[in-house]
Amino acid sequence: MSDATVPVQDATESRTRHVLRTTFASWPAKLSLVVLTLALACAIAPSLIAPRDAFLQDLSLRLLPPAWEPRGQALYWLGTDQLGRDTVARIIHGARITLLVSVLAVVVSAVIGIAAGLAAGFYRGLTDAIILRLIDMQLAFPLILLVIAVVAVVGPSLTNLVIVMGLSGWPRFARIVRGSVLTVRHLEFVDAARAIGASQFRMMAHHILPNIMSAIIVYASFEVARMILLEATLSFLGLGVQPPTPTWGGMISEGRRYVNQSWTVAIAPGIAIAAVILAFNILGDALRDALDPQLEDRT
Repeated sequence: MSDATVPVQDATESRTRHVLRTTFASWPAKLSLVVLTLALACAIAPSLIAPRDAFLQDLSLRLLPPAWEPRGQALYWLGTDQLGRDTVARIIHGARITLLVSVLAVVVSAVIGIAAGLAAGFYRGLTDAIILRLIDMQLAFPLILLVIAVVAVVGPSLTNLVIVMGLSGWPRFARIVRGSVLTVRHLEFVDAARAIGASQFRMMAHHILPNIMSAIIVYASFEVARMILLEATLSFLGLGVQPPTPTWGGMISEGRRYVNQSWTVAIAPGIAIAAVILAFNILGDALRDALDPQLEDRT
């Protein structure tokens, strides 16, 4: 390793430590990290965390209230649903589908949106005009109605849900990337790369994209929160992953009929959705503050 490489790596590591320290400096950001870590653990290994089988039915235990109420049982902290299934176990298992679908949908949106935004901002002209018109056409339709219509046609399945949700989100990524590319495409380091004969692909992939990644990362954190809400909405309407696979939106849909007998059946998964969405939004705000050099200069 050359001596010139060491300072560059040290600077990168120092910058990474600074971003992490700044991001999680406040207690809301630390709390959001705890919530997201717990949700991720539930998504990765729900069977190890759940107190019992999420699919086990026992009609003699149906609609038990939470453990702290008079009719509650200590083994069922948040009670049971209409089929006697443990609410806690189903919330834990539901985290897998909700987070998996949402994260994969954001990945699909980001890949398409970054490619389109780079092309629009770098080439301009006819390419920019065509991509902008495509963006305007898709954004002209109400998002939820568009997704509901497409899912109803192609059918509710995990793969279809990820693809449809991913395709619904690429215009926002494309707009953010295009705006960022327009900001940096005429800066000195891009002109220097062009002067030494770098190809257009190399300029976009190795010089422009790394310098706009902070904006992409920040927006992606907000977009995951939006996708979680969209997946929950589709599951609530019966257009998401189908029962008996537990999803948070599906649990709300099933439990809303039995709120008078056991309120946790519908309220508990709603609280889980709200907590994870809030955690992603707080994390996005913290990342924006840590990665924005202008905010850093003012402080």
